Amino acid sequence: MNKIYAFSKGQKRFNVYRPTVRTVGVLLLSLSLFSCKKKDKVDTTGDISQVKHVVVIYLENHSFDNLYGQLSGVNGLSNSQSTNITQLDATGKAYTYLPAISGTSAFPTNLPNNYFNIDQYVPADQEIPDVLHRYYQEQMQIDGGKMDKFALYNTSAGLSMGYYKTSLLLLLNFAQKYTLCDNFFHSAFGGSFLNHQWLIAAASPVFPNAPSSMVATVDASGNVVKDGNVTPDGYVVNTSYTVNAPHPASAATTTLVPNQTMPTIGDRLSDANVSWVWYSGGWDNALAGKPDATFQFHHQPFAYFAKYADGTQAKKDHLKDETIFIDAAKNGTLPSVSFVKPLGLNNEHPGYADLTTGENHTVELINDVMNGPNGKDAVIIITYDENGGFWDHVAPPVIDKKWGPGTRVPTIIISPFAKQGYVDHTQYETVSILSFIEKRWGLKPLTDRDKNANPLQNVFNFN
Repeated sequence: MNKIYAFSKGQKRFNVYRPTVRTVGVLLLSLSLFSCKKKDKVDTTGDISQVKHVVVIYLENHSFDNLYGQLSGVNGLSNSQSTNITQLDATGKAYTYLPAISGTSAFPTNLPNNYFNIDQYVPADQEIPDVLHRYYQEQMQIDGGKMDKFALYNTSAGLSMGYYKTSLLLLLNFAQKYTLCDNFFHSAFGGSFLNHQWLIAAASPVFPNAPSSMVATVDASGNVVKDGNVTPDGYVVNTSYTVNAPHPASAATTTLVPNQTMPTIGDRLSDANVSWVWYSGGWDNALAGKPDATFQFHHQPFAYFAKYADGTQAKKDHLKDETIFIDAAKNGTLPSVSFVKPLGLNNEHPGYADLTTGENHTVELINDVMNGPNGKDAVIIITYDENGGFWDHVAPPVIDKKWGPGTRVPTIIISPFAKQGYVDHTQYETVSILSFIEKRWGLKPLTDRDKNANPLQNVFNFN
């Protein structure tokens, strides 16, 4: 890997690395693979058992168009039609200008009713306000596939239509060298809490007899009258905390989600004697009662399950700090499956993190794996938990009207086995990751969703 440049942010110095292209021929081949045409689907899965290590790096809150919409060869911003762009107000009329962005004075108040570039107002190494992303609201934003209510059902209004310059992304080099999926959707409507649950269980958690203050009210048409963290039929869909440690010290005991008992991918792996760990930035400090200010308690999905409850050996064995992952990657002692959840500061979430810091951290994690002894047989999957309330022009497929999937998100597959310089237009979703892991190790699916999800079958070439 060659160091390209370094820059400073405050007192921090960041080194950005780009993959070395070994020969001009490889570079030309990679470039030639990019095409606006969708390639014929070819089954090149071959011998999947060559994969010995899977690493899932789970980032936060960006839609595909928000990051990679300008890249040549993808279904991006240039493919969007005016009917997919124009945002409507509560009366169904098009806004003259996008509604004003709250929480900052950095953006003009007369932005055209269209997508716009964020970088020209707020550089990617600076924070922007959060954008609304909740279970009921995302469904209203999608508006039956019209994608025209993102600005309306949003606390930061017009910011939902913003995008970053693709050419400035630090992960762009990996997206161009390996495989970028441009038809990948987050599996469950809503925010981070619910999609983390779907990443490991392909199902929604339940909270029987939840306090009435937590329960949403919906009318006969399914429209939300009073928002809440729990649906009227007892599913937890918005940010809530586990009864186990760690959870915020301020959380009322009655609001803590009871231990869940449905199967997880961790259970399946353990039953098959396949090693795995969920690594989380800031985990040790949070367990010790000293959580970082940006530690996100609801980003720790296994902590919500009885098998990984306080005092269990499974919790000690499988829920660990991100620093342990970094050491394992460098030393070649990674488990077969690693889930990596960066600390809030490094996860790219608007409102408390910036894009550049998170991408720098992800580059470091990628380098740790690919330059380590396990890099030769590893598959790194970089994806985003959900779109974070940002608009995307592609209507999600209708698979499950109750749960999703939601909006399109970026996904990059980095591996010696990944197709080089390839844009994969195949339809995938978050639980396709589960399906891939299940296929590799011969595991029983958790639910019908992961059973029926495409296991990333057009990403690889093992031949």
